[in-house]
Amino acid sequence: MKSEKVKMLASELYNPHDPELAAERRRARLLLKALNDTRDDQVEERGRLVRELVPSSGAGIWIEPPFYCDYGSNITLGDKVFFNFNCVILDVAPVRIGSGVLFGPAVQIYAATHPLRAEERRTELELGKPVEIGDEVWVGGSAIICPGVRIGSRCVIGAGSVVTRDIPDDVFAAGNPCRVLRKIEQG
Repeated sequence: MKSEKVKMLASELYNPHDPELAAERRRARLLLKALNDTRDDQVEERGRLVRELVPSSGAGIWIEPPFYCDYGSNITLGDKVFFNFNCVILDVAPVRIGSGVLFGPAVQIYAATHPLRAEERRTELELGKPVEIGDEVWVGGSAIICPGVRIGSRCVIGAGSVVTRDIPDDVFAAGNPCRVLRKIEQG
C-alpha cells in the first residue's frame, strides 16, 4: 500500500490530512517563520535556514522574506537563484528550478491542484503536477506558474503572466494566458 506522501509525489490523488504530511508542513512553517523573521545582516542564518528548508539547493541562493512554501523538501534549486519579496511555491509535487533563475516579487508557483469533477473534490483528495524551470530564466513580478508547466532555459516571463502551458527555450512570453511573443537571440 502506497503512503499518502508517495501518492502525492507521484501526482496521484492523496489525502492532505495524512499525519505524516501534516507534520512535514508544520516543520516547514516553523522554518519559514524563522526565515521570514531574519534581518538582512543575518546572511549566514538565512542561508542555514534555506538549506534546512530546501535541502536540494545549490550555492548562492538568495530569498528576500517573506517567502512561503508547503514543504520545501520537494523543491530543487540550482546555483544562484534569487527570489524577490513575497514569493510562494506550492510544492506538493516536485518543483525543479535551474541555475541563474530570477523571480520578481510576488511570483507564485503552483504544483498543487484539485480534481476537475465536483464529486471528486468533495472527497477532499488533492493532487499535484511537477513544475520545471530551466536555467537563466527571469520571471517577472506577480507571474503565476500553473501545475504541470515546464519553462525552458533562458526565457523571460513577463510580469503578471499566467503560465498555463509549456514555454520553449529562448523566448519572451507574457500575458494571460501566457504565450510566446518573440524569440530571444542568444550570443
